[in-house]
Amino acid sequence: MSSPYPPAPYPAEPAGAPVRTWNGVTPPAVEPRPVRRKPRLWLHLVLFVLTVASTWYMQGFLYSVSLITILTAHEFGHYFAARYYRVKATLPYFIPSPFLLGTLGAVIRMSPYIPNRRALFDIAAAGPIAGLVIAIPVSIAGLAFSVLVPSSVEINSPFTFGLPLLFQGLAWVILGAPGENDVLVMNSVAFAGWVGLFVTALNLLPISQLDGGHINYAIFGRKSRLIAVATFVTLAGVTIVQGFHYSLILVLLWFMGIGHPPTLNDGMDLGRPRRIVGAALLVVFILCFTPVPIEM
Repeated sequence: MSSPYPPAPYPAEPAGAPVRTWNGVTPPAVEPRPVRRKPRLWLHLVLFVLTVASTWYMQGFLYSVSLITILTAHEFGHYFAARYYRVKATLPYFIPSPFLLGTLGAVIRMSPYIPNRRALFDIAAAGPIAGLVIAIPVSIAGLAFSVLVPSSVEINSPFTFGLPLLFQGLAWVILGAPGENDVLVMNSVAFAGWVGLFVTALNLLPISQLDGGHINYAIFGRKSRLIAVATFVTLAGVTIVQGFHYSLILVLLWFMGIGHPPTLNDGMDLGRPRRIVGAALLVVFILCFTPVPIEM
């Protein structure tokens, strides 16, 4: 997941180009000298260590290693894509948590001045793709050591987890078709894979500054706001009907803003290959999303 932070100096437009604005702010006629801030590497390192510790404490060493690897791949997908397009971005900030998952994920802070819609798409799509490349093998490895048990067997866990279609398909291939009353008991590595797919689905919501919001705007431009609003309303409806599992993300999205700001060159066509990748990521979202992720 990426989020904007106070921008780097505004890039100069080519000679004779119309003056563009970003959120109503006109770039200066003369580009100011950049203010160089010393990277706070210690903060990234401290948060990383705390997240390793919190995930290890909550679910064990193998879970911690597996999930941290998925999150790291996701965030560095964004980071290296941003570096490729010379968009200023920070290293990942990992977020520890004392609750069930042991983490609230990770984010990078990125300049909001994106050169064009192709760059926006590539930076946004790189994260979920990189994370998924790790999350699928982790899920497969974990499921190989998980078991199906009858629902009548007492399980020492106060929670049940909604399984997304992709996870169900992997379980069916590895463990066979479940019986009518069978329950999947995941080991810690499989649970890390489940969390990885869940995080991928959340990030692919086509709203605001989420990866899916960036992809939505890159493909549809200003029309993307209609899709974002429809998604927000649909998710709110799912939350009301199925339980308040997505309440926090809805509140965060509301304060972040449902729409998406323009790039510096919205006129550049995205191209067919990227649109095909965008359609594939929509399928990934459908396969990784679950209306009821966790229940008591």
